[in-house]
Amino acid sequence: MTTAAGRFLCAGVSWDDDGPHLALRPPGGVPLSIRLDAGTLLGYQVLAGEGGALRHCLGSVKVQDRHTRISTPCPVHSAAERGYQCGPCFARDDWRLVHNVHRSGIAPPGLKLYLAQPHWLYVATFADGTTKVGTAADGRKRLRLVEQGAVAASYVARADDGRVVRILEDLITAEAGLVQAVRSGTKTAALAQPLAEDVLDGTNSAHAASVRGLISGAGIGGFVVVEETWQRPDQARTVLGAAAAVPYPLDPGAGEHGLLIQAMVGAAALVMVEGSDTPFLADLARLKGRRLDLGSYRSQLPALQSALF
Repeated sequence: MTTAAGRFLCAGVSWDDDGPHLALRPPGGVPLSIRLDAGTLLGYQVLAGEGGALRHCLGSVKVQDRHTRISTPCPVHSAAERGYQCGPCFARDDWRLVHNVHRSGIAPPGLKLYLAQPHWLYVATFADGTTKVGTAADGRKRLRLVEQGAVAASYVARADDGRVVRILEDLITAEAGLVQAVRSGTKTAALAQPLAEDVLDGTNSAHAASVRGLISGAGIGGFVVVEETWQRPDQARTVLGAAAAVPYPLDPGAGEHGLLIQAMVGAAALVMVEGSDTPFLADLARLKGRRLDLGSYRSQLPALQSALF
């Protein structure tokens, strides 16, 4: 399947129960999604904004309750200043408060409703063995880990609410040294030389057991320790088994590209390109905040790269 032509602001790769998709916002139109299923040909050119800016503001989010968020586009279509927002949109955004609410106590009513639901604490491991701690709201328990690009993971606690789970998360980072974020580019690069699945599972199990022991004796209430293994998606197995795959030699966040999707792990795509028999690993997280012109574009591989393959 070839993606339809048009100009869009990309809000990044997301997952639902049907798989991965690219979230797009047309100028003044209704947001839409492009499925990133196996066989999809994603052709696009990244468009620069004023002053050559490549990353643009994605606007702000108003949290209504545990299920509903209202996204408002940036009113002046600014370049992004921090992350994927300009300063004014960042200040208006409810979601920016979620990571500090357990310390500040500051949250608008809708965000409080979101935080009032049960949350899960997990330990996720990536293809090179790097392991992090994270949280997921009850309704996003499985898909949160899929979107993260995990290849092995365990749930270690079920907390009464979003405040308690973040207290536990901070404790694990402070006491066990597990980070709370891993860069998308690092995750994608690791897939080119992944550890064996049994090694990844063992690494994750060892970290999870350590975390369970730590939180059990922490004297914190409002949660129960759990022992539950997240099931690795079939697409992750496909990517981990692509022994000949190498990092995509171009930056997906600039220039022109034609990528034939084979499988996805989080925002990392196993792709083929015209003129090469080698499978590549491309970090499609680089598209977030970019303005894209979708169409019949091709990847122009570097001359040295073409000669090697």
